[in-house]
This record gives sequence, structure tokens and C-alpha cells, in this order.
Amino acid sequence: MKEYVLDANAVLRYFVKGPGIEILDRIFAQAQRGEAALAMSVINRGEALYILAKRVGMLNAIETLRTLAHYVESVDVSEQFATEAATLKFNYRLGYADCFAAILAIRRGATLVTADPDFVKLGRILKVLGLPRHKS
Repeated sequence: MKEYVLDANAVLRYFVKGPGIEILDRIFAQAQRGEAALAMSVINRGEALYILAKRVGMLNAIETLRTLAHYVESVDVSEQFATEAATLKFNYRLGYADCFAAILAIRRGATLVTADPDFVKLGRILKVLGLPRHKS
């Protein structure tokens, strides 16, 4: 079974139908059919909640993200997980929350779904499914 890890921007794009929605719709449809597994660190979920809440209010954002629970596993963070994320940040200069998405994908041998081009710094240690960038 194909396994994907979602970062915050992938989740936000799914809800606002942003660039890359076709890719996200395909991945979520695969998950609904049991053909793919989706996961997200609680750190990235919190990041998505905060950003979505700025748009629609906290209660609406919580309810919106609650719909993910049917298809997206929310992965807790241990001290070891946080240490690995901090080490990744130190070595590659990624955003701290991004490091949790990357570590989760690396640990699981999953593909990270993101629009963030910074993950290219990790090279072959991380499989990435890139979403299109926003047009400026």
C-alpha cells in the first residue's frame, strides 16, 4: 500500500482547493478506497489548524480538520521524534515544523506531499510529491 505524509500546506490546499488539488483529490480518493495510507504529525496538524483558524475562525477550523480523522492518521511526537526533528533542522536548515513532516516520512518510508521546495535539500533520503507553487 502506498503511504503518504501530509505537511500543513498540503492539508490547507486540500480544504481551500488550491494549486495541486487534483493530486490531493487523487490521494484522498485512494485513501478512501483503502489503497493508500495518509499520516500527519500532530505538529503539522497544529500548524494547519492555526493557519486555517486565521481564515475561518478557531471553531470552524477545528471542525474542518476533524473531517481528516477518517482518512489521516494523526501521529504523536515523542522526545526521540523531537530530537530527530531538531537534528534535521540543525543539519539542513529547514523550518522546525517541516522537520516533523520530513522525519515522519523518512521513518515510514513514505512520500511527503508538499509545495515547499526546501525539502529538496534532503536529497534521496526523502521521497517528495511536489505540489505546484502559488503564482505570485
